[in-house]
Amino acid sequence: MMWKKTSFRVILLLILVAGISELHYTTTTHHSHLHDVYRRLYYIPIILGGIWFGVRGGLGTSLFISIAYLPHVLMQWGHLPWTAPERYLEIMMYNVIGAVTGILMAKEHAQRLRAEAAAVQLQESYDQLRQQADLILEIEDQLRQADRLTTLGELSAGLAHEIRNPLGSIRGTAEILQGAFNAEDRYHEFTTILINEVDRLNQVLENYLRYARPDSMEKQQFSLAPILDDVVQLTAVKARKNQVAVDVDVDVANPVAGDASQYKQAFLNLILNALQAMGEGGCLSILATTDENRAVVRFCDTGPGLTEEQRQKIFKPFYTTRSKGTGLGLAITERIVHNHGGSIMVESLPKQGCCFELRLPLADLTPDTGE
Repeated sequence: MMWKKTSFRVILLLILVAGISELHYTTTTHHSHLHDVYRRLYYIPIILGGIWFGVRGGLGTSLFISIAYLPHVLMQWGHLPWTAPERYLEIMMYNVIGAVTGILMAKEHAQRLRAEAAAVQLQESYDQLRQQADLILEIEDQLRQADRLTTLGELSAGLAHEIRNPLGSIRGTAEILQGAFNAEDRYHEFTTILINEVDRLNQVLENYLRYARPDSMEKQQFSLAPILDDVVQLTAVKARKNQVAVDVDVDVANPVAGDASQYKQAFLNLILNALQAMGEGGCLSILATTDENRAVVRFCDTGPGLTEEQRQKIFKPFYTTRSKGTGLGLAITERIVHNHGGSIMVESLPKQGCCFELRLPLADLTPDTGE
């Protein structure tokens, strides 16, 4: 596209110079007033050449015009020697104007380039400031979350002491009362409900403690397939109750680095989350593959999915979309995965299900030489 524009400009300059020169050569010297006009018309292509092509364009056009105009001066005005100095001076002015116009345009072009470079630098500085502002906001959010976690940790110690013992006493008393009734008695059912609710409260307490004070992690490794099979077996009854088909496909030969029990908790949270989301039937697909030095595990369900706002908050502590949820299951899962050097992300659209993707570090199988 640029060469077409350049070619057009060069052709236009040639046409202007040729047209003005033809006027000079075809007009007799008796019409000197017309020649005065024609020779000044030469300034038009000279200025255009300087504007379009800089110093080379301005001087090149003026030199070309000088060569075209000089024979006319020598041949047609040679018999009038008193007019020659004026016309030679005009030729000299052609070249001066060409050079000056080219120099000015070159300076203007350089100034424009500097202005564009400054604009780019300003835009980059603005982008950096915006990124730094976003980072500051993110750090502030992390600090607020860390402050909440610190407070939560302090409260958890009190909760463990003040709630656990009474819960144990309540459960023990309920079991004693349950033994006093026949299985068909409605009071036996009431005591069963009481025991189940105590267990649920105890599990909520355990979740608080687990999130506030994550278990210490030792350097371990484990095979992924048996752990996933165990978790699927643990949730098989609930899956059948919810009419959810669970499909597991594991193609990971190398062991995964980390604590198997903690990962088991993370997988259990993800499966339970999917089963609860698909309350009226569906399909849960668990696919594990290898990508370089990572095991990639995907939990994909056919549930109602998430809105973009829900997807952004899904891993935040205490955020839940269920009326009876604690909002800690996925937060604990994220904490476990991150503590092991892995990553977790969620893909979802409303009414199109959810996919949680975990990227877990594989164990280093390089033998220890003892050196």
